[in-house]
Amino acid sequence: MKSFLIWFFAFFFTAGVAVYQRMTGPTYPISGKVMMDQRVIKYKLIRTYDGTDGALIKIPAADTAIKGEIRFRRFSSHDEWSTAPMNREGNDLTFHLPQLDPAGKVMYHIALVKDNQRQELNPEPTILRYKGYVPGIVLIPHIFFIFLAMLFSSVTGLEAFFKGKNTYIYTWCTVITLLIGGLIFGPLVQKFSFNEYWTGWPFGYDLTDNKSLIAFIFWVVALIFQLFNRSRKIWAVIASIVMLIIFLIPHSLLGSQIDYTKEQKIETGK
Repeated sequence: MKSFLIWFFAFFFTAGVAVYQRMTGPTYPISGKVMMDQRVIKYKLIRTYDGTDGALIKIPAADTAIKGEIRFRRFSSHDEWSTAPMNREGNDLTFHLPQLDPAGKVMYHIALVKDNQRQELNPEPTILRYKGYVPGIVLIPHIFFIFLAMLFSSVTGLEAFFKGKNTYIYTWCTVITLLIGGLIFGPLVQKFSFNEYWTGWPFGYDLTDNKSLIAFIFWVVALIFQLFNRSRKIWAVIASIVMLIIFLIPHSLLGSQIDYTKEQKIETGK
């Protein structure tokens, strides 16, 4: 029963962390709604794009009397703001932002106008980042093994805390899945996204790469202690706490970006 409860709690805890990671990262679309002429207009403003052309911004607005206006400029640049009308395509207002290289970012504001009414959808600029396309054969295993590692990390920490018998085995499972997801497939995702395999320590300050490295180091230390003495489980608890803290940091925070003020690429994270 204790083992069942540990796995049950760890599974739903990991699922909750996965949802949190998805919804708090800087690449998750900004959703909202506004009222215009007694009609509700729901919208999503995208914040990441992996196509080969300019990112498509689309706002549903069936009322053809509603017009859209967009202001944009490159992020981290000395550019002046550009203003352009959005295009009418059936029930949608659309606009293609300028195409940028992977890690390039663009800021944009959108306003809807009808007669004398004007609604700003995002008073604070939305920042969109371009990245390369990551094929599913790389992205899916990366995501799968990373969250499998989080699951094993939670189970191992609870096993160690409640003096379970399988702490050593689950520590091995955590190390292996974290190695595969974070240190093998992670760099492959980075390469497809931003044309670099590794920009963490000691070559750079990539936050996502460094998070994977720190978690892996703590779990290797936990494994080494148990190799010499199976009863020394405290490091498994510590490593699981470190893993939790790392996963609570929003994914893609401090992402890779091009500094257009210097016209050179600065790598800071995925």
